[in-house]
Amino acid sequence: MKGVLAVVLAGGKGSRLDPLTRDRAKPAVPFGGVYRIIDFTLSNCLNSGLRQILVLTQYKAMSLDRHITLGWRNFLCRELGEFIDVVPPQQRVGDGWYQGTADAVYQNIYTLEKERPEYVVILAGDHIYKMDYGKLIAFHQERNAELTIAALRVKTMQAARRFGIMEVDDSGRVIGFEEKPSQPKTIPGNPEYCLASMGIYVFNASFLFEELLKDALLREPVSSHDFGRNVIPMVVGSRRVYAFPFLDENRKKDAYWRDVGTIDSYYEANLELTAVEPDLNLYDDRWPVRTYQPNLPPPKFVFNSQDRCGEAHDSIVCAGAIISGGQVTRSVIGPQTRVNSYAEVEDSIVFARVNIGRRAKIRRAIIENGVDIPEGFRVGFDEGEDRARQFTISPGGIVVIAKGQSVEAEFTDPD
Repeated sequence: MKGVLAVVLAGGKGSRLDPLTRDRAKPAVPFGGVYRIIDFTLSNCLNSGLRQILVLTQYKAMSLDRHITLGWRNFLCRELGEFIDVVPPQQRVGDGWYQGTADAVYQNIYTLEKERPEYVVILAGDHIYKMDYGKLIAFHQERNAELTIAALRVKTMQAARRFGIMEVDDSGRVIGFEEKPSQPKTIPGNPEYCLASMGIYVFNASFLFEELLKDALLREPVSSHDFGRNVIPMVVGSRRVYAFPFLDENRKKDAYWRDVGTIDSYYEANLELTAVEPDLNLYDDRWPVRTYQPNLPPPKFVFNSQDRCGEAHDSIVCAGAIISGGQVTRSVIGPQTRVNSYAEVEDSIVFARVNIGRRAKIRRAIIENGVDIPEGFRVGFDEGEDRARQFTISPGGIVVIAKGQSVEAEFTDPD
């Protein structure tokens, strides 16, 4: 992997995940109890042998920066030329925020050039998947490509207005590219599926710098300075652009890739982990997912046959959590969270340091860090009641209690 520089784009607002992104960048949102979303991309880098990583941030990056500092820098040795650097907007080429994915890389072109890479791998920091980028780079070299795009086979009905869609010839060369079309072009002979861009690119470094400079000279509305909307469509047909079929390292029957960009998709991906045989394998030592692991005691379950019984069924319970006589079913319980006596938590995601009061009932909810749920409180049972308390409710009916949000012990009619 010498001569390969990884650039992780981690600066998006993540507005569709509000209120989980009110105080943090989308890649820093917790996932699966102990992880952050960005941990999956960074674990892929480490497991693939990529040891030079730049993480480009922009909005609300403090918690993301802290997480990487505490959990990731110890894996790499700068004396050996290895690093993972968090790079906020440098404003070397202007005084504005990033205008698009290509502009984010262009504004840091000085930092990239200083490392003198032969290849640059562009990655998104907000998807959940396992992938060996080494195989992607080998494919790129074997084809003598200038740009290679990781491709995912997606059902046509699901791809409309969501993905960049590619057309390829028999050799895998990209002959057409359209960003988020309303009517995606399908795979020849298979109208049920189309070939979608995963937002993962390998560029020859010199070619990338050349195309970024060209794009930067264009003004809006000619260019929105985005790889999918502008840079890639401009080079397809005239340069050597290839599609690399996604090779999953999850070792399951079906390839696993999740975009957790909405409350409902985020909720579903987390709850999938509580299945008896979850689609995402977090227990594979061959392809581990790493994160920051604070020094916490193990989870504890309180049991007294005459009085109370702390139970968790088909659930993930993280370090430092105490199930003190309550019952947890098909839920993810974050670190240092306490479920008190006779409380019930069902089909929910509870973040860190949450206190669930005695006899409280939580159903189909996401509860943010540090929220204190009063005794006897109910969430997820009465939509009108939850809306009156100004909780966020997703289109799929998931109730979200934001960090710092006031939770009243008794419901009162606002009228």
